[in-house]
Amino acid sequence: MSDKKIIFFDIDGTLLDDDKKMPLTAKKAVFALKEQGHEVAIATGRAPFMFKDIREQLEIDSYVSFNGQYVVLRGEVVDTNPLNREALQAMTDLALTHNHALVYMDHLDMKANIPNDELVEKSVQTLKAKISVGYDPLYFHGRDIYQTLLMCTAEEEPYYEAVFKAFDFVRWHPSSVDVVPHAGSKAKGIREITSRLGIADENQYAFGDGLNDVEMLTTIHNSVAMGNGCDEAKAAAKMVTKRADEDGILYGLQKLGLLS
Repeated sequence: MSDKKIIFFDIDGTLLDDDKKMPLTAKKAVFALKEQGHEVAIATGRAPFMFKDIREQLEIDSYVSFNGQYVVLRGEVVDTNPLNREALQAMTDLALTHNHALVYMDHLDMKANIPNDELVEKSVQTLKAKISVGYDPLYFHGRDIYQTLLMCTAEEEPYYEAVFKAFDFVRWHPSSVDVVPHAGSKAKGIREITSRLGIADENQYAFGDGLNDVEMLTTIHNSVAMGNGCDEAKAAAKMVTKRADEDGILYGLQKLGLLS
């Protein structure tokens, strides 16, 4: 096992504040970690094409995307975990009867099965990622889909959870829930990277803020929840730092002794 350390950062609410801006201290902290010889990676629910600019800005080429379903180590795809196609077809059919739109996402693009759906536009706009959602109701035919966005309320979500055991549902917006393969998670994707690099558990670190970070924050040896994080994330983490917009990344790294 190597003595090298690896630090995983979530994006929304962690590297980026609520206004989707990256504090300068966070950017400088990432480069400082790399200068010390540590590995720095991203662990996000976003699709790869939704944070290409952030990877380029931070010069990061290792990441866990789609909440663990598409894993890249130093520019090379090392693990993929697509959604079950039969179950996805069945969920599509059921969702249409309730007029609930779906957005199918692979590593290259995202397409909705209902054109110009208001909830799709509203939820995706909150990411401020300069992306548009095209229309292709058959986009999931014949290709691997790693995550789907289902437009439904929190009250409607349990209905889908009860029917589709092949999937896990993780809410990220009042109108939208991430649909990923059952038991797929950021934690699983992280294990793909750390095992290949031979990095010991005690040298693994993770920062996050949301419901989709809970398993990562629970399992990673040195886990940090952002001060702006949800209660579940804070309860799961070993430590809570300041808010993202209060230099929470830098403060957390200093508390961990990784930066001075």
